[in-house]
Amino acid sequence: MEAIRVLLVDDHAPFRAGLRALLATGAGIEVCGEAASGEEAIVAVEAQQPDVVLLDLTMPGMGGVAATERIVRVSPHVRVLVLSMADDDDSVFAALRAGARGYLLKGARRAEIIRSVRVVADGEAIFGPAIAARLTGYFAGLSRAEPAFPELTAREREILGLLAQHLTNPQIAERLGLSLKTVRNHVSNVFAKLQVADRAQAIILAREAGLRR
Repeated sequence: MEAIRVLLVDDHAPFRAGLRALLATGAGIEVCGEAASGEEAIVAVEAQQPDVVLLDLTMPGMGGVAATERIVRVSPHVRVLVLSMADDDDSVFAALRAGARGYLLKGARRAEIIRSVRVVADGEAIFGPAIAARLTGYFAGLSRAEPAFPELTAREREILGLLAQHLTNPQIAERLGLSLKTVRNHVSNVFAKLQVADRAQAIILAREAGLRR
């Protein structure tokens, strides 16, 4: 199999030298060039056509995010793997929005860097443990964020979920241990708050939002 061609992009020459030596220990990986800025990286990508660009985000001139966006747009077959000190949400998500296929923190172990190069070269995405934990926490936070139909009370959302299961008012009353009049009042409030005319419209909204009981 052909070697994975890697372009190193970092404004610190000693760090690039260390990366070159590190990658030399990985079978089937070849460093095809180096760049010290985003501008140099764009030129080098066009000239060298690497498989993977191992790139820092913080560099003078054009930063890594802008360089990533340009590289991915002009050469979509080239995969960008970020290797950065920055672990804040803004940096991580800016790089991912720009098209980076992976994100590692500087200080990652040799085996982790080599494995990540191979993974992104194969077309997959990969994140270092610290970044993966941050992404997991971020999306878990989103799932705990504002519930569907925040204008409804918890009881009204519960009743809307039962409506979505096509339960009648008497069935809902029995299920929740409420009087039929109370259920009717809740259903009327749901219709009014959601600005729907009938049960069918309410059910459609509930199902579109993925709401169940």
